[in-house]
Amino acid sequence: MGWLSYFKSRRNELDVNVEFEDLSKMYDMLYLKSMAIDKSAEFLARSFASTEFRYLENGKSTLNGWTRILNRSPNRNQSATSFWQKVIYKLITENEVLIVLSDDNQLLVADSYIHKKYALYGDTFNSVVVQNYQFKKTFKAEDVLFVEYNNNKLSWYLDTLFSDYQRLYVRILEALERTNQVRSVLKTKANGPIDDEMVKKWKGYADNLFKAFSSKSIAIVPMMNGLEYEELTNKVGATNLSVDELKRLKRQFEDDIAELIGIPSTLLHSAVADLESSQKAFNDYCLNPLIQKVEDELNAKIIKDSENSEIKLIGLSKANLFDLATNIDKLLSSGAFNRNEIRKELNYEPIPDGDEFYITKNYEHESQKGGEKESGEDRN
Repeated sequence: MGWLSYFKSRRNELDVNVEFEDLSKMYDMLYLKSMAIDKSAEFLARSFASTEFRYLENGKSTLNGWTRILNRSPNRNQSATSFWQKVIYKLITENEVLIVLSDDNQLLVADSYIHKKYALYGDTFNSVVVQNYQFKKTFKAEDVLFVEYNNNKLSWYLDTLFSDYQRLYVRILEALERTNQVRSVLKTKANGPIDDEMVKKWKGYADNLFKAFSSKSIAIVPMMNGLEYEELTNKVGATNLSVDELKRLKRQFEDDIAELIGIPSTLLHSAVADLESSQKAFNDYCLNPLIQKVEDELNAKIIKDSENSEIKLIGLSKANLFDLATNIDKLLSSGAFNRNEIRKELNYEPIPDGDEFYITKNYEHESQKGGEKESGEDRN
């Protein structure tokens, strides 16, 4: 259960005597959480959305209804890119996602549902709501796609440490407000009694001063006889806090979340330094495990018991053949692997005669060991 679901589940447990101030603090904390996690979740969702779904039969890619649904149009209202981006974003932010198949073969992401778990029987999902429409039927676990993120560290971090960040953030804002607040005094030299009319006159003059100073970049105001205006803002002893403090705090939110998800911070912030190594780390430890999790669920629920078919997901980690050309040459020429084994690792289909092995740098066939055959003249 994600932190949003946790908050929703507690809405009926709130004490009727809870004060509005406490509710306000809870909503403020949720806002800070969503702001910090949004960038990383969107980044990962966009990266996954470019994944290609292949339906393989006997190792060869085939086109059928599932390839169209998964790669082009999961439903009438979303493209494949928008659909999978929503799926992954919901998976990261709520720690789980449910996808149901409608009677007219549309894949739909559930907004809410009731998950009933059983020990010896398949789980069920009822009261499934999609875009304000509630399904009356009960979905069985084998008929839906249900993926859990299971990132306990991320859940723990969101539940425990953001309260500290919130308090720090509020304190910085309060300090900034005090630092840049316009503070001044209005001195009077009145010798006689001060009546209400005079106080009203002074108050109107002070209001006009404030209006001029707050709404104009260059303000020129007349001075009244007997009144002296003194500015106290930015006097010696005041501490000026830069907006950079807020930026650094916001970046700290993002870096902590990115680290827990597995996104290198340099990649998240589009830093040029170590871009290649950061991309590789992201593919290996963040994106590929997520792709494998979705791939396993698709094969378990769509392919089921078919031995000759499978669904394969090809993501951003697709290898650059030119970068691997030298290593491929060594693997083939040493006879350690054949061409189809290499092609399978690179997510390419097998080719005829690709299971044969070749050795030496000249790619000599193994049946021709020892070099070229001797001619009749050479033997004589």
